[in-house]
Amino acid sequence: MKIGIVCYPTFGGSGVVATELGKALAKKGHAIHFITYSQPTRLDFLSENLFYHEVGIRSYPLFVYPPYELALASTMVNVVQYEKLDLLHVHYAIPHASAAYMAKQILKTQGIDIPIVTTLHGTDITLVGKDPSYAPVVTFSINQSDGVTAVSEDLRKDTYKHFNITKEIEVIPNFIDLERFKKQKKDHFKTAICPNGEKLIVHTSNFRKVKRVEDVVRIFSKVRKRIPSKLLLVGDGPDRTQIERLCRELSICEDVRFLGKLDTVEEVLSVADLFLMPSEKESFGLAALEAMACEVPIISSNAGGLPELVQDGISGYVSPIGDVKQMTERAVHILQEENLQAFKTNALKRALEFDVANILPMYENYYNRVVEENKLQNQK
Repeated sequence: MKIGIVCYPTFGGSGVVATELGKALAKKGHAIHFITYSQPTRLDFLSENLFYHEVGIRSYPLFVYPPYELALASTMVNVVQYEKLDLLHVHYAIPHASAAYMAKQILKTQGIDIPIVTTLHGTDITLVGKDPSYAPVVTFSINQSDGVTAVSEDLRKDTYKHFNITKEIEVIPNFIDLERFKKQKKDHFKTAICPNGEKLIVHTSNFRKVKRVEDVVRIFSKVRKRIPSKLLLVGDGPDRTQIERLCRELSICEDVRFLGKLDTVEEVLSVADLFLMPSEKESFGLAALEAMACEVPIISSNAGGLPELVQDGISGYVSPIGDVKQMTERAVHILQEENLQAFKTNALKRALEFDVANILPMYENYYNRVVEENKLQNQK
């Protein structure tokens, strides 16, 4: 099948999932055409089945803001025409679904009917999509898609709750590449960070308020008083300055390291003992899944899709949002020597269920179904 994938090319979860999905589909023999404004960060290799089409955006004095949606729609039209695509799969509703609808209508005037699958990832629904400036367009674009998927049951319910959606939404969860995300032998790294055998706690995010990184620091500060520990903070964002200030106020700076953005986060996860994700909202929790694949148990909030991923009391613990006290107690429980190995084993066991080899057929079957339904619709 020839598939066009439209996504944001940055480090965000939707772009990562879209890129990894495209790469996995290409390995299966599908021709995958990425359509976006720059090469996706995870598109780190090329193959005979992978193609990249850049959306060019020209600046004119008339436009205060460059019309990306129009340029994207035009590029989609060109790629569908000249590459003879069978399907367009757009990730993140804004503005990709509406641009795809426009492209579909243009192509119809040329006798081409291209089916569109829209995948909802989270903030396109729970945050941006609810904005009155975008909500009518988001609702229309989803309803006009030929197929709609969401990465968790919670996101599916949220979409129906906040939008007047008439389309059936299929839940296809996020996945993990177990060839990349697996425990590596990095004992020298662990020794350098934890020279006295301390436990290593890790958090990765974009340091926004919704990630509640302050809770991470407060949990660590309390755990550290009972179990010798170190904390690694991976990522960056608007809350970093206040997080650094909080570390100074709590006098824990000597045990906290800010690593910034890392391409090889799996190397850090390979030496971690516990992963903290106390987020206020998570549609799925991809970072937690990456940690579990590296045999790291999770302490998370009960936000969004996290309870669907983290098995409470088995591969980690799920606590109410903001309950630093409970998260601390449960972190201490996991980190005790008699408990830690069982939680690590169970974390990996859970991650195996989300192996890309298990999830990819779900997308392939869904694509085939949408294409066939589109053909039948056109025959009426």
